Amino acid sequence: MIERGRISSLQMAIMMYPTILATAILLVPAITAKHAKQDMWLSPVWASLIGFLTVYIAYRLHKLYPKESIVEYSELILGRIFGKIIGLVYILFFLHVNGIVIREYGEFVVGTFLHHTPMFAVAGILVLVCAFAVRGGVEVIARSAEICVPIVFFLLLLLLILVIPDLDPKNMFPIFEYGMMPSFMGSAVPQSWFSEFILIAFLLPYLTDKAKGKKWGMLSVSAVMLTMVMTNIHALFLFGEITASLTYPIMLASRYISLADFLEHLESIVMAIWVTGTFIKISVFYYAIVLGTSQWLKLSDYRPIVFPIGFLLVIISFWVAPNLQELTHFLGTSGVFYFLSVQTGIPMLLLIIAGIRKKIHPNKEELKT
Repeated sequence: MIERGRISSLQMAIMMYPTILATAILLVPAITAKHAKQDMWLSPVWASLIGFLTVYIAYRLHKLYPKESIVEYSELILGRIFGKIIGLVYILFFLHVNGIVIREYGEFVVGTFLHHTPMFAVAGILVLVCAFAVRGGVEVIARSAEICVPIVFFLLLLLLILVIPDLDPKNMFPIFEYGMMPSFMGSAVPQSWFSEFILIAFLLPYLTDKAKGKKWGMLSVSAVMLTMVMTNIHALFLFGEITASLTYPIMLASRYISLADFLEHLESIVMAIWVTGTFIKISVFYYAIVLGTSQWLKLSDYRPIVFPIGFLLVIISFWVAPNLQELTHFLGTSGVFYFLSVQTGIPMLLLIIAGIRKKIHPNKEELKT
């Protein structure tokens, strides 16, 4: 195995929490509100079903191929040629997705705080920091997440508590004015974020307690879902119908905080949440790209390609969209099908084919559990 590091199932769950939430807490409330309106608080619950399904699929595939990632067992399931194609699809897909994440980070930091700083510098510096973490291996990323995630959770909880005096529960009514359909429609976009749990397919082979992988994966999905529900409720109670017209509702929420004319304008809290969470998210995607590429090319070590891929990621981040408006439109429309088909659809197809092959050839070594 290329990766010699080992992590626990709890560390995997901690890594996945900011990997999903880092960008979701700022962008999802506004996108969800366009379809679900006052029922937007319920949409993450429906969307989480995709997360649970994706974790289940990834774990079942891991049980069939306990030492391989999705790039490797695609060849065992589909054969060398088609397996290589699927592996390449995932490498290119994660390059694209991570480019989108880096662009979102750059747009937020430059557009909100560092107005005169070149976006290339903002994106490049973070990718460089992530490159050092990825080069250190999965254990370094896991330990970084153990340090960063409690800070992110505390800051987010603090923000949500401080904004309570400005909340108006009346904005939630009437509940289900047009039935359940709006909340289902609003769950479409968050589903694409929950499908990112397929990344555990790159982490499960390196768990020290593999039997607990499924449990902690499901708990991570539940934690993400509850956090999304809380942020959506706060955005709805604070902004009501205008939530859909805002780009960063949670960012604006921090500006409503005012305690005794002393504690005001806590945008720095949102900045800290965004930078810290995005660091973990980019690192996890970055690691999956580097590891998957090494496995696809049959390299003995992934470290030599870390920095070249990092440079490529920065370039891709400028290629993915001409501006933030176009990027947000893509994420809220065709991007949903794009993300779900690759991150949940293809693994489901692989699991079905692997199950059929196991029934036909139950004694083959590669299909043993």
